[in-house]
Amino acid sequence: MRRKDNLAQLITEQRNPASHELDLLPAFEIARLINAEDAKVATAVQTALPQVARGIEAIGHALASGGRLIYVGTGTSGRLGALEAAECPPTFNTDAKMIQFIIGGGVKALAAAVEASEDARRTGQKDMAKRRPSKRDVVVGVAASGRTPYTVAALQYARQQGAVTIAVTCNQGSPLGKVAHIAIVAEVGPEILTGSTRMKAATAQKMILNMLTTGAMARLGYVYGNLMVNVPLKNSKLRERGIGIVQEVSGLDRDAAQKALKQAAGSVPLAIVMTVTGCTRPQAEKRLKAAKGNLRQALAP
Repeated sequence: MRRKDNLAQLITEQRNPASHELDLLPAFEIARLINAEDAKVATAVQTALPQVARGIEAIGHALASGGRLIYVGTGTSGRLGALEAAECPPTFNTDAKMIQFIIGGGVKALAAAVEASEDARRTGQKDMAKRRPSKRDVVVGVAASGRTPYTVAALQYARQQGAVTIAVTCNQGSPLGKVAHIAIVAEVGPEILTGSTRMKAATAQKMILNMLTTGAMARLGYVYGNLMVNVPLKNSKLRERGIGIVQEVSGLDRDAAQKALKQAAGSVPLAIVMTVTGCTRPQAEKRLKAAKGNLRQALAP
């Protein structure tokens, strides 16, 4: 069946009976309706947690083996993947090549709509081919409808090259889900504004992408407990955060924590290893290297 024939059957494209007279409602009632619909998103995501967990494990395994995580999508879905990839270096101090994004229409689509890119199957395949996906990588296709030709073609190509593939959608039985090894589906239902999947569907996708990257990073030891110990101290706010993290883990007072960070050249994990174990900076560097950056393992006796 052709795409134009099945669009109306997608739950994300159906009319929401609660908002049939949206344009006639007062401001507070509009806000109340949207809020009530948003409250359903977490429950929809909850039903997909087993698949999310599988995704976390797959991503963690790939990154631990030197592979990459690549998000791909168009429109809002593509921008969400780009946002997730962009936030990883400042949050976990990861290399920019480790977690990447591909968006239909290129970087210009981050700030402007390039709607025609959604239909470009060949371009989706070509854009993915440029990244040379392999069995070491995980590729996550993001599409609320689960039927975007660009994203389906990109994910299909990645799978053919041996990559583990994950689909993040809001419709069951979608073409994207069928080409993925792991299909994560959050059925959020019809939108308040019919078909505007930048609303509930996008919120669900954002929640899921947060889980995938944060979960994988936690499994790999890029955090310590719930602390961002790998945060690069590039501005005053982050420097304050780094001082607080060193204090929290080591028990030092503020002045001592600042001194430790200075001795560690601004590296929070290095400062913590030096202060907690009492070792020298070269010894702390050696411990962290042996632990592949995992602070908890580097602190182990």
